[in-house]
Amino acid sequence: MYSSGGIDAANFVSSFNTAFFFVAGIALFLLTGLTITMLWFAYRYNKKRNKVATQITGNTALEVTWTVIPILLALAMFHYGWVGWKTLNKPPKDAMTVTSIARMWNFSFIYGNGRQSPELYVPVNTPVKLNITSLDVIHSLFIPAFRIKSDMIPGRQKEMWFIPGSVGKYDIFCAEYCGLQHSYMHSKVNVLSKEDFDKWYIDTTKVQLTSAEATPGAAGEAIMKAQGCFACHSTDGSRIIGPSYLNLWGHQQTVVRDGKEVAVTVNEDYVRRSIFDPNADVVKGFPKNLMQPYTGTVSQDDVEKIIEYLKSLSGEKPS
Repeated sequence: MYSSGGIDAANFVSSFNTAFFFVAGIALFLLTGLTITMLWFAYRYNKKRNKVATQITGNTALEVTWTVIPILLALAMFHYGWVGWKTLNKPPKDAMTVTSIARMWNFSFIYGNGRQSPELYVPVNTPVKLNITSLDVIHSLFIPAFRIKSDMIPGRQKEMWFIPGSVGKYDIFCAEYCGLQHSYMHSKVNVLSKEDFDKWYIDTTKVQLTSAEATPGAAGEAIMKAQGCFACHSTDGSRIIGPSYLNLWGHQQTVVRDGKEVAVTVNEDYVRRSIFDPNADVVKGFPKNLMQPYTGTVSQDDVEKIIEYLKSLSGEKPS
């Protein structure tokens, strides 16, 4: 069941809502006050009632009032922001650590036991610290229901943390424009009971298949979905950002290598090179430097499964 989140969704919700309504209340009060004042002045000093312009020389008390009160309100709003910022930057020492890696255009979450998932799984009422980074451009991990967001910057590791307070599923979005498929970059937070999370966590099977999915190449397809490959590559022959996987295996491609066009055959070596050094051979007609290496997130065993899937898309019976 998906949830938009309530006050018990996570630990920061209550303080965030308080700060938000405080600032919104001040803005509403000022808007209302200024609007009423403007209308009163328009009525009181219109041409019919005030044929001769009134010269106002000043009012010290009024000037002090409208200087001091906004300063106090600004300091109060700053206080809320400062307190919230300090808390956000101090994760508990006993927090469960998960690494989140962003790339165009997907999130991946890596756990302490090596398990990797395209969605975030966490136990309820347990502090969770996310070590976040990006492999290409600036992304932003935003969980609206938890009222937390942080930019994910290439080459820099940052932290964000929360304590989920209610079992359910919550949306994750990228809140920083990151390219053509930005609007498709989203995931889920799955908050489980501690018993259900323990069952999920100790099952280190990287790809779980149902009986309907247990077909040749299905494991490779699941891995590629988890890595976000289908955001840039189609399986039906249509052109997206990268070449289509349909009928790719075993066929020749013209690639640009060191500034020169070279004809290569799509085989095991080509696939491995494309995964771990994607800018060495760039298919002619497609942009360079968009795909980043998958070193550390895709294993050699994963590559074998991906190759089986590519073979299935070319009508070749997987071995």
